[in-house]
Amino acid sequence: MMRNLFSLLMVLLVVVGLTGPILAVSVEVEDAVNNYFANLPQDNGMIAQDAFIEKVKAGEDLFILDIRQADVYNQGHIKGAINLPWDPDAIPANLDKLPGDRTIYVYCYTAQTANQTVALLNFAGFDAKSVRFGWNLGITKVAGYESVVETKANEIGGTTPYTINPEIKSAIVDYYKGLADVAGTMYVNYKVSEDILSMMIEAEEDIIILSVRQAADYANGHIPGAINIPWGKGMEEYFGQLPEDMKIVVYCYTGQTAGQTVAGLRMLGYDAVSLNGGMGTAANSPSGWANKGFDVVK
Repeated sequence: MMRNLFSLLMVLLVVVGLTGPILAVSVEVEDAVNNYFANLPQDNGMIAQDAFIEKVKAGEDLFILDIRQADVYNQGHIKGAINLPWDPDAIPANLDKLPGDRTIYVYCYTAQTANQTVALLNFAGFDAKSVRFGWNLGITKVAGYESVVETKANEIGGTTPYTINPEIKSAIVDYYKGLADVAGTMYVNYKVSEDILSMMIEAEEDIIILSVRQAADYANGHIPGAINIPWGKGMEEYFGQLPEDMKIVVYCYTGQTAGQTVAGLRMLGYDAVSLNGGMGTAANSPSGWANKGFDVVK
């Protein structure tokens, strides 16, 4: 029902000229993004933090990317983890060194930028998964995690490189290079804070607020003015109906699936950012819209 209403709304917007077709990107990039969302893995491209720690404890041969900044990586990271910090250069410079025959486990601080990375890697053909809630809210909350932490730096080696489609690789490189453009702005890391979004709503700025929470949760309460495209297989069918000339603020529950959605929308040419902390849950309090006490409407 919710999807039908949203689809009708977007058709009307097209008729009156307030939106348009999907932005001009290469067929390879568009197909890669759409195919990922059309065939979302059952685990949503994530692994629970406790299951991840158990794999490490069991001595499984895992390929792990820690995309936190180098200073915190050096203070302690999961055994065997390789550090490619979230910045304009590190991941793009090492894309050709990542393994095409192994699952890539990615973690950051709270899993928001890790999920952007995971989506981008999956668009490129890798099998990548984010560790739920990242280092701060996930890994360090698992009992006994300290036994699999080290300070020794690790380098990429002994992998079977994967050849990425040139068009997709170029788009991913541009995605990371764009981090330099938003550094120092209110949209650093392609995110926006709860406070800034509240001020934008109050100022009636011309933005689209997109909830990717499930329809029942959206109906029970959402950010004022938000529209709903529920996270799940087939959600890409509605991307082309989003306005191409407006900023899109995406939110989910804690910012994780929103991170993947933002990666997809930006690869398709949209000006999308995710809301810090999402709507907010007990797991990521005090971050998140509702956790901070902002208005929620039905």
